[in-house]
Amino acid sequence: MNIKNIKYGNCEISTERPLVMGIINFTPDSFYSQSRATTEIQIAERIETMISEGVDIIDVGAYSSRPFADDVSAGEELERLLKGLKILKRITPDIPVSVDTFRAKIVERLFDNYGHFIVNDISAGELDDKMFETVAKLSLPYIAMHMKGNPRTMQNNPVYGDLTKDIIAYFTEKTEQLKNIRVENIIIDPGFGFAKTLEHNYKLLADLHEFKVFGLPLLVGFSRKSMLYKLLNTTPEKSLNATTVVNTIALLKGANILRVHDVQAAVEVVKIVIKL
Repeated sequence: MNIKNIKYGNCEISTERPLVMGIINFTPDSFYSQSRATTEIQIAERIETMISEGVDIIDVGAYSSRPFADDVSAGEELERLLKGLKILKRITPDIPVSVDTFRAKIVERLFDNYGHFIVNDISAGELDDKMFETVAKLSLPYIAMHMKGNPRTMQNNPVYGDLTKDIIAYFTEKTEQLKNIRVENIIIDPGFGFAKTLEHNYKLLADLHEFKVFGLPLLVGFSRKSMLYKLLNTTPEKSLNATTVVNTIALLKGANILRVHDVQAAVEVVKIVIKL
């Protein structure tokens, strides 16, 4: 099945080969410490490292979505993002950027100050009922992720009837809502680690190929998450090998975008898998 390219401003991001999305967190509390960059020097160094390693898209966030994370005000989130994006635009104005936020007002302010970017919404519009209309108005690419509740409540005994069918039904509804307001530039993310038990995560990985039914780019984010280090009784810092394993499985099952902390390792996975 041909997957739609991602329209980005006046350009298109090809999905002919899998893409690597590198993570930068402008936060002091994201679960993996090496992804945090809060000073100008740290932000610049992380951007330059990812560029040298072959990143395709840079994903920035200023609100930690780890389980039970503290809330961050919209004002603080915006301040962090404006600071980081200014540095990013100075260093690499041409690499596509994704912004991890669920707040429509943040999207509007960043668009006014920065221009086009991809909106990466962990709640698929559930946490801000203005998000869909904002994305439509600004004609921005949109990542809709599956999650129940919010980061502080999502791991409180998540229950499903049939996990995969429930999530496919969720995306069927969300994509219809978006297309009805002329948002066609959609990426779907099943939300590994969000409102899912260890068993849920591996069931979802086994069934990942079923999400190809949408004909839309499929993003996955396993990088150093608890589904890996809890299973292996280790830590995020020691979970690069496990991340590489599940990234490989995901690509073989049809994933189009790998969202990762370790760009070089993911680029190597892509190069090997596309040779098969």
